[in-house]
Formats: sequence, C-alpha cells, structure tokens
Amino acid sequence: MTSSSRAPLERLRSELRELAEPQVRAQLLRVLSPSDDELLGVRVPVLRDLARRYRGLRPEEVDALLRSRVHDERFAGLLVLAEQMRVARGSGERGTLVDFYLARTDCVDNWDLVDGSAPVVLGTWLLEESQDVLDEVLDRLAGSASPWERRISVVATLPLIRADRYEPTFSLVKALRQDPEPLIHKALGWMLREIGRRDARALVDFLDLHAPELPRITVRHATERLGPEDRARFVRRR
Repeated sequence: MTSSSRAPLERLRSELRELAEPQVRAQLLRVLSPSDDELLGVRVPVLRDLARRYRGLRPEEVDALLRSRVHDERFAGLLVLAEQMRVARGSGERGTLVDFYLARTDCVDNWDLVDGSAPVVLGTWLLEESQDVLDEVLDRLAGSASPWERRISVVATLPLIRADRYEPTFSLVKALRQDPEPLIHKALGWMLREIGRRDARALVDFLDLHAPELPRITVRHATERLGPEDRARFVRRR
C-alpha cells in the first residue's frame, strides 16, 4: 500500500516515527519526565507543521491521537485541534471544539501539552464568551484536583492578556497563590510577566499589593522584564 493510499491517521503516525530524532528524545526525557509514556522525540516546529497539514482529521481520529500513550501523538492531536480552532467559522464550531477539548483534559497531562493547546483552543474561545461563562470555566478548572487542569486555567488567559484584559489572570494568581505545585507557580509568573510586557504599571501595581503573599518563583518569573530596581524590590519582599 502506498503512502498516499493510507488513511490520514496512519500516515500521520508513520511520519511521526520517521521524523523522530534520538537526541531530541534524550532532551525531552530530561525536561518532561514522562511516566508511562512512549516518547519518540519529534521537534515542536515539526509537530506544528504536521498539525497544519493534517488539520482535516476527523474528531474520532483526533480522539485516537489524544488517547495514545505515545506522547508525540497526543501533542500532535492537540496541535491539530489548535489548528482546527484557528480556522473554525462561527461560535458554534468553536464551541464544539472547546467541548471536545474539555472532555479530554485527562489526556493533556504534561506542561508542554497544556502550553501548546490551552491558549489557542480554550483561550481564543474565552475571548468571545460572556464574563459569567469565562468565570465559570476558569474557576472550575482552577479548582480541579488535577494540576494540569489548574495549569490550563492559567495559561488559557494568554489571549485575554493580549487583548488587555488582565483581571482574569490577576484573579487566578490570587486564587492559586498557595497551590502546592511548582508548575503552577511558574505558570502564574509567566502570565504576570506577559501582563508586564504590555503594561508594566499594571504589573507593578498588582505586585505592590500582592508580592509578599506570592510564591518566590512566581515573583521571580513575573519581574524578569522589569527594571533592576523594581525587580530587586519585589524579589527582596519574597
């Protein structure tokens, strides 16, 4: 059977194995620490290119990727979902994709999978939803027992930040400031830093009020782009 005659899902899986690199796999094993996953070692830009070419996959094919124990297949499936969100027409189509994503957050179980999917799949949808819906979805995820769902709630606010809507992120920082997981502390700092890139005054005002009660690593990440005096002032308070 020729490559062109095989089903798209089969072709994608075959390409993933052909494009895997042993040195990339070794690097990812160090930074991801997957538990029972198989890790192929495909670079993220390569995964994104594949996702663009296979964005026509059917929902059941994307589901098969997300249910795989091959880490790279789950990542590819999430990036396909993100590509489908980018080209979706109308709120109904986008809502269907978000429902699909939220029903499968148990498959989004490492930081790279969260960060590669939550802003585009969930965050862009939140931009057009009412405040009540936005609050309900983010509060539910932030209150989850799963650290990955809690990270999804934080990272999904990136498109809101880029639309100069900072309050959802500030609210999550206050709600999750005592979270036991360092991966949440880092995500909070990352989103605060993104706010500071757009509006340093808004970040400084927030930190003036809340820096002493935030995790030290959150403050360090949040202040990376501030001037040395402001950064030293906030880090000293932690």
